[in-house]
Amino acid sequence: MPTLYHSPHSRSSRVISQLMLMGKLDQIKVVIVDVVRGDGSGRSDPNNPHPEGKVPFLVTDDGETIRESAAIMMYLDELFGYPLGIKPQSAGRGAFLSWMSYYCGVLEPAMVAQFAKLDHPVLKSNFRTMTEVSAQIVSGLGDNAYLVGGKLTIADIIMGSAFQWAPDLAPEAPAVKAWLKRVEAAQDCAGLQAFETQALAALTV
Repeated sequence: MPTLYHSPHSRSSRVISQLMLMGKLDQIKVVIVDVVRGDGSGRSDPNNPHPEGKVPFLVTDDGETIRESAAIMMYLDELFGYPLGIKPQSAGRGAFLSWMSYYCGVLEPAMVAQFAKLDHPVLKSNFRTMTEVSAQIVSGLGDNAYLVGGKLTIADIIMGSAFQWAPDLAPEAPAVKAWLKRVEAAQDCAGLQAFETQALAALTV
């Protein structure tokens, strides 16, 4: 059974949400670990095998390790038959892979730069800003319900999670707001919250 190292209310929460949506949470061993938070709380947990003490971190049945949310989410989607992804050689695969990479390669760096109030030509030329990110999401969605046509995928979950964390940075376009509501409504938010509450209690103990 694959092992997922998770800390409540962190970037790994979207992996828990994915597993819930796929109905596969019971097929993954979830180990609750502490992490150092942005506000200085938490700690470096000796039980967390991630080389930088972060989450999520996945250990496969074969003992291989996978880090980074996008990689873990795509691996799990693949493992369970692509219920929330686009299979290779299928229409929309290119857009799906692009959005998964866009999250970690552009969206998160641009978002962190804005939070840190960093304004430098090198950052803008390499990662752009939230202005360009917003324009890309609006353009990518078009008239579609989701980022890859009419199907909810983990690309929607990982991209949407950024704006669940920082709603003030969400694009103002009505189509994007409607998309974010659809993505949130599709997930078991109550179930996730209950899981996180239990995980936090276990971590405290």
